[in-house]
Amino acid sequence: MSEINKPTRTRFAPSPTGYVHIGSLRTALFAFLFARASGGVNVLRIEDTDRNRLVDDAVENLLKVMNDLGIVYDEGYYLTDDGHAEEKGEYGPYLQSKRLEIYQKYVDELVANKKAYYCFCSQERLDDLRKEQTALKKPPMYDRYCRNLTDSEIADKLSQAKASGQNPVVRQAIPQDGQTIIHDLVFGDIAYDHKVLDDQVLLKSDGFPTYHLAVVVDDHLMEMTHVIRSEEWIPSTPKHLLLYEAFGWQAPAFAHLPLVLNTDKTKLSKRQGDVAVE
Repeated sequence: MSEINKPTRTRFAPSPTGYVHIGSLRTALFAFLFARASGGVNVLRIEDTDRNRLVDDAVENLLKVMNDLGIVYDEGYYLTDDGHAEEKGEYGPYLQSKRLEIYQKYVDELVANKKAYYCFCSQERLDDLRKEQTALKKPPMYDRYCRNLTDSEIADKLSQAKASGQNPVVRQAIPQDGQTIIHDLVFGDIAYDHKVLDDQVLLKSDGFPTYHLAVVVDDHLMEMTHVIRSEEWIPSTPKHLLLYEAFGWQAPAFAHLPLVLNTDKTKLSKRQGDVAVE
């Protein structure tokens, strides 16, 4: 939980992938109102690490929609008078693709402290593993093969990878015993046994972080006190809490919002109606 004597800092951190989803607007609204009600700061950070889904001018469109609805940001990205997206604040850059050196630094720290490890497995091996687990009706999870490599084996594989120009990914070393409890401000306490958590990828082979690493590093460095997001991120939260613990950082308070649903109680999607705020 966050320290109560800290000024409230919330953030909205969308991906620039096109239109503004009505569910995203709801999350943005909660973060904005919570910050305003507590006299805090509301930040707009752009999470653009999924390079395959980027859409031109998506940030400008997002800011226009938010401005039209009266949701303004104290820090991060804002819309200039001539319609361009620019950033302001002391914790930037607020665009994740400009923060790659920062993520690399913290990944190196995790690897050095045995809280993360290099994974050299090919996509073919991972696909075969997933097929085998599915056939056995087991949840698809990485089998930690590379977690058990010796230091000399790792050094050899790193040398080979460098020579071939193929970088390994870096995976989180989830503890194999015990459990993590989320103290959620909406759902209450939720316990996860570590044995059901996957050793997720933190850094991809292209040098870009996954959401899981970037969100923890950014929320800490930008001094967020409260993380308000959709309940679909609850299963990822124990992994994030373990990262905070691995770094020795104080975790923020988490508030996960129930999903926006269709009338038939399924998740609101483009296939079942208009979901764009525009």
